[in-house]
Amino acid sequence: MANRLAQTTSPYLLQHADNPVDWWPWSPEAFEEARRRDVPVLLSVGYASCHWCHVMAHESFEDAETAAYLNAHFVPVKVDREERPDVDAVYMEAVQAATGQGGWPMTVFLTADGEPFYFGTYFPPEPRHGMPSFRQVLEGVRAAWSDRREEVAEVAGRIVADLAGRSLAHGGDGVPGEAELAQALLRLTRDYDEKHGGFGGAPKFPPSMTIEFLLRHHARTGSEGALEMAVDTCAAMAGGGIYDQLGGGFARYSVDREWVVPHFEKMLYDNALLCRVYTHLWRATGSDLARRVALETADFMVRELRTAEGGFASALDADSEDAQGRHVEGAYYVWTPAQLREALGEEDAEFAAGYFGVTEEGTFEEGSSVLRLAAAGPDEDPARVADVRARLLAARERRVRPERDDKIVAAWNGLAVAALAETGACFGRPDLVERATEAADLLVRLHMGDTARLCRTSKDGRAGDNAGVLEDYGDVAEGFLALASVTGEGAWLEFAGFMLDIVLERFTGEGGQLYDTADDAEQLIRRPQDPTDNATPAGWTAAAGALLSYAAHTGSEAHRAAAEGALGVVKALGPKAPRFIGWGLAVAEALVDGPREVAVAGPVGGELHRTALLGRAPGAVVAVGEGAEGAAEFPLLVDRPLVGGAPTAYVCRHFVCDAPTTDAAELARKLGG
Repeated sequence: MANRLAQTTSPYLLQHADNPVDWWPWSPEAFEEARRRDVPVLLSVGYASCHWCHVMAHESFEDAETAAYLNAHFVPVKVDREERPDVDAVYMEAVQAATGQGGWPMTVFLTADGEPFYFGTYFPPEPRHGMPSFRQVLEGVRAAWSDRREEVAEVAGRIVADLAGRSLAHGGDGVPGEAELAQALLRLTRDYDEKHGGFGGAPKFPPSMTIEFLLRHHARTGSEGALEMAVDTCAAMAGGGIYDQLGGGFARYSVDREWVVPHFEKMLYDNALLCRVYTHLWRATGSDLARRVALETADFMVRELRTAEGGFASALDADSEDAQGRHVEGAYYVWTPAQLREALGEEDAEFAAGYFGVTEEGTFEEGSSVLRLAAAGPDEDPARVADVRARLLAARERRVRPERDDKIVAAWNGLAVAALAETGACFGRPDLVERATEAADLLVRLHMGDTARLCRTSKDGRAGDNAGVLEDYGDVAEGFLALASVTGEGAWLEFAGFMLDIVLERFTGEGGQLYDTADDAEQLIRRPQDPTDNATPAGWTAAAGALLSYAAHTGSEAHRAAAEGALGVVKALGPKAPRFIGWGLAVAEALVDGPREVAVAGPVGGELHRTALLGRAPGAVVAVGEGAEGAAEFPLLVDRPLVGGAPTAYVCRHFVCDAPTTDAAELARKLGG
C-alpha cells in the first residue's frame, strides 16, 4: 500500500511512495503528529539521482523490520532537497557544524519544534568502517529520547542557539574593485592544477562560475594567465570521462583529479552552465573544440532533458540496469573491449579502444572503461572517428536508459534559457533560441502564474506547492534578460523586472545582504543565507548579476544600488575564497567594466545585432529594435536613431554613449574588452 508520498509531485518522493516506512512529506501536520505521539521526527533528505540515497533506501527503507521499528518510534519525514533547498540548507549547516562533513542522504533527528539533536548522512544496514548500523542509530536515539529527554532538549537548544548566533553574511563595505579581482586571480593561480586543469584535487567538480570569471577578467584586462587556465581546464574536461564522448553533455563531477571517471549522474544545471561557458570560450578564442562541445551539450539538453511541456527535466540517474539485470552506476556509459568488438568488429574496435582509452584492465569497475579522448590528435581521421562514434551511440541506445527526474526546477530552467539563447545566437541556431523561448514561456505561464511570485518546481504541467527561493528569482531573471538581448522582445525585460522587484521587496535585508528565502516564507529554525557558490551560482550573486544587468538596461538606480550592496560580500570573500564565489567575481568584473550598454537601432538578427552579441565586454547588455516600437520596449533605444538611414549601434556606460557607429568592425573593436 502506498504511503502519503504518493500524493506529491517530486520524483524523489514518489520513489519512496511504496516503502513500508510510513513517510510524511515536510508539513506542519508531520510535526503535530510527532508532538501528539511524543516521538522524535526522523528527517531524511536526498534527491532523485543520488546514488547513496538509492542504496540506503534499498537497504533500510525497503526493509519491513526496519520500517516497522521506525514507524513505531518516530515520525519519518522525507524531503527532496531540490524542491526544498531551504530545509536542506538549514539542516545541512547543522550537520556540518556538528560533524565537520555533510552529504546525502542526510539523516537528522528533530524535536517536534524542528530542533535538530542528532545527525548523520548514510548509515549502513550493518556496522562497518567504524559506522554504526542504521538500526543501532534508531535504537540509540529512541533510548536517549525515552531516558535522557532533558539532555536531548539541552543539545537541541544549544544547536539552535549556535546556528542563530552565527554571524549573518552582510553586504560588507563598498564594492570589489581592481585590487580584489587581482587578488582573486592570484589565489586561483595558486589553487590551479597545472597538470590536469581545474582547481584542487579529487573529487573534482567542473568550475563553471570560476571559468566565467576568468574569461571576463581576460576580456577586460588581457590577462593571458586567466585565459590559459580557462582554455586548459575546458580542454581537459572535454577530453575526459566527465564528458559524454558519444552523446554530449557532462556528468556531475570526476572522482579523480584527471577527469577520467565521473559520478555518472547528469544534471541540468551543470550542462546549462557548461554550455554557456564553452560558448563564451568560443567567443573569446574561436576554438573549434569549444564550439563543438557547446553545441553538443545544447543538443544533449534538448534531446534528453526537454519535457513535453517545453521545460527541462532536472537530471538523469547515475545508475541503470547492466546486461545482467543489475542496477549499477555507470552501466549505460561504460565499455569493455569485448563490447567494442561486438558493436564495431575487430578492426574498428581496436581503433576505438586506442582512441577512447578502453583497456583490458579497465578504468572503471569490473574491467570496464569510461570513454575519454586518450589518443585524440591531429592525425586521427575525422570521418572514421565520426563513424565509430555514431555506431557506438546506436549500440548504446539499445541499453537500458537511466531514469530521468522529470521535475522542472525554476532556477535551473533559467540557467538553461540563458545558455540556449546565447548558444543559439552565437552559432546561428534559431532552433535553440526557440527552445529557450518555450522554456521561458513555461516559467511565465506555470511557475509565475498571475502573481509574479515563482513556485520552485513543476511536474507534468502541474505547479508544485513550494515557494521559489532567491536562486529561482535570480536565475530566471538572468535567463529572461539573456532572451531579451537575443530576441529583441522587450516582454522578457519586463518579466525580469517583475522577478527583481520581488528580490528587492522580499529577499533584501539591511546593508545589502540578501536572504535565500522570502520574508513571508515558512519560518525554519534559521532563515537561510549563503553567498557562496555550490554546484550553481549562489542565489545572492545570481540576483546581484541580474540586478546589475537590469539596471544597465533601464537606468534604474535602485537596482544598481541593490547590486552594489550585494557585491560587498564579494569584496570580502573574493580574495580569500575565489573558487567558492566565482559568479560573484564574474559579476564584479561587469561592474568594474560598467557594464557596457549596447543599443542597436536596427533589425533583430542583423549584422550589428550579431556583432553586439559576440562582444566580449564583461556582462554587456544588448537592446535591439527599430523606431518607436523598439524604444517603447527598451529604454536604451530611446533617442537612439538611425544614422543616415542605416542600422546604428551605440555603446554606452550609465546611459552616456560613445559616438554612434554603423560599422560592424568598429562596434566589434568597441566591445572587444
